[in-house]
Amino acid sequence: MDLDQYYNDEFEEHIRVANAAYGEMREPLARLVSLSAAAIRAGGKIVFCGNGGSAADCQHLATELTIRYLEDRSPIAAIALTTDTSTLTAAGNDIGFESIFSRQVEALCSPHDVVIGFSTSGNSTNIIKALEQAKSIGCIAAGFGGRDGGKMVGLADPFLIVPSNDTPRIQEMHITLGHMLCGALEMELGLL
Repeated sequence: MDLDQYYNDEFEEHIRVANAAYGEMREPLARLVSLSAAAIRAGGKIVFCGNGGSAADCQHLATELTIRYLEDRSPIAAIALTTDTSTLTAAGNDIGFESIFSRQVEALCSPHDVVIGFSTSGNSTNIIKALEQAKSIGCIAAGFGGRDGGKMVGLADPFLIVPSNDTPRIQEMHITLGHMLCGALEMELGLL
């Protein structure tokens, strides 16, 4: 293995995807910031859900909002539906893995909330069902995806589709865009 070549190739692909995302993500991110700020002002919250590495991103971003991102400030209401192992395992066992997030959305969300589903393929059944449930109760159903957007196209809106087919590159852009969401919300809500 040529580690130097691997290193160069990985950085070059990261930069290529970052440049492509830079050209395409401004409008959907701005809409997500605006809708999320309106939700918080109306007493709502930001709710995140995702699988695997995306589950970790959900926890990360919910923490940035509830605790702090850049500066000490008042908390922003946010939760990750990926953290309660008792809920996740009971739902997976009793009603099926495809419903682990939609059941929580049904129980915990109200029309003032923004539910953000993360799926690099856009085809994760449990994310699709969570967004469908969110829409059915009047929430904003937003998403972070990749590739061609998969089945989340037409369901998630706003939908930040990272222009790549490479899961690691998609996830890198998701956390970058997620951090931008956190920072922009702090500024938009006048918390800094």
